[in-house]
Amino acid sequence: MNRNDRRIAQTALVVAVLALIGLWLTDGDQQTPVVQQSKDSTQQQGKGNYYGKGRYRQHTSAPMAVGDLPARHVEEFYFDPNSADSTQLLRLGLPAWMVRNIYRYRARGGVYRTKRDFARTYGLTKKDYQRLEPYIRISDDYQSAATLFPKEARDTMHYPVKLKEGERIVLNTADTTQLMKVPGIGSYYAKEIVRHGKWIGGYVNVDQLDEIEGFPQSAKQYFVINSPTPQRLKINKLSLQQLRRHPYINYYQAKTIVDYRRLHGDIKSLQDLRFSKDFTEDAIRRLEPYVEY
Repeated sequence: MNRNDRRIAQTALVVAVLALIGLWLTDGDQQTPVVQQSKDSTQQQGKGNYYGKGRYRQHTSAPMAVGDLPARHVEEFYFDPNSADSTQLLRLGLPAWMVRNIYRYRARGGVYRTKRDFARTYGLTKKDYQRLEPYIRISDDYQSAATLFPKEARDTMHYPVKLKEGERIVLNTADTTQLMKVPGIGSYYAKEIVRHGKWIGGYVNVDQLDEIEGFPQSAKQYFVINSPTPQRLKINKLSLQQLRRHPYINYYQAKTIVDYRRLHGDIKSLQDLRFSKDFTEDAIRRLEPYVEY
């Protein structure tokens, strides 16, 4: 290749390089056209589309304003919390999780017998209850079966009819069912009266009820003693250990009885023991109905 040809080739190469550079610079200067959006269009993007079940999908990263959510329509109508279905409960404005709790409560056998029972529903606010309270209607089918019977016909085994003023029962022969008719006497004191009577060998005086701890004094007026037949101790035959088993004889009194029999023979009367400091007049009077000679 001669000198002229080389010059021509070099010139062509330079032109080609310059052309490529020009094309690159021209392409870099071009910008992506900006699409102007109206204010209404931007707001529509901010609102997003509604997809049901309370969920919204946003097309932009802008946060959704609370005011943009459509308000749930709340209705007020008469309903029975024992039978209302989920659709009705949701229409009343109760949240879905609370409706599920109501269904679980009813599935476990729970029953709303009063409006107050419904007020105890977990999560129910005072405001919502006061709004719904006038519309709660509980069917008679959910009331207690006890309401079918008059008060006088109630079960006297569990709720005995109490004695009226002036009525009496025989203390030394009454059982627990009769004792529970006494005003102020429930199952506990009825059992204690029977237990204490057996322990001392039978009641001979109404005041012996005072030996029961905490016994209500107002109940004593409803008792009478009728022909008492207490169990009696053979005071001249029993050993010291046998004598002291009785609640009215302590160890020292039992020892006094045994010592007297050993020194003086059989006891003819408890008055024979009055010279002992262990046998006061009160002790003798209390024990006298329970011994025989």
